Amino acid sequence: MAKNEDPFFARSAKALQNNAEQAGPAAGASYTLIGAIMLLGAIGYGIDRWRGTSPWFLLGGLLLGIVVGMYELARTVWKR
Repeated sequence: MAKNEDPFFARSAKALQNNAEQAGPAAGASYTLIGAIMLLGAIGYGIDRWRGTSPWFLLGGLLLGIVVGMYELARTVWKR
């Protein structure tokens, strides 16, 4: 340890790094949840516009996005 280095600062930086490393998988799963809802919802919206079946494919896409996203979230949480 250098003369000017504060031990409190070093411990705080190490704790922050450990917390960020542990939160990584959960953050990735939350991005997957939001991404799946947005992507599948957009695909459903596009199909509805194309076929004129509003709102059924949009609702189906959103529901499927929720299911896929929650599956990924559960898989990440239960992996530990």
